[in-house]
Amino acid sequence: MTETKHADASDDGSGTERPVELNGMADYDELLAEQDLVLLEFVTSGCGICASMEPVLGTVARSAPGAVATVNAGLVPDLAAEFDVRSVPTLVVLRDGDEVARLDDGFQGAETIVDLLEAHAQK
Repeated sequence: MTETKHADASDDGSGTERPVELNGMADYDELLAEQDLVLLEFVTSGCGICASMEPVLGTVARSAPGAVATVNAGLVPDLAAEFDVRSVPTLVVLRDGDEVARLDDGFQGAETIVDLLEAHAQK
């Protein structure tokens, strides 16, 4: 699993935290063991909308509760199948390992995603 980078206290405030990249089922299991609230973004190589979501997910990772992770559906097909991913990008919110929300209708803004995570963090 590619580690999430955290901002230093001496940072200029811009932050460097970014989504974790899951490269297999073991990475997914490890993330769920460490985090109660997780946002999974399923992407594929060459997906323009997915690429445009990268900076949005960076903002979400810095400002929202929980962990943010990206999964290349083509490289981790077992995980994509487990969540019945039919299009990308697909965003899945997990609370204690259970799916509690899904956004699979194209580009989503940071505010929408942060609000969704905050709502599920309070439950």
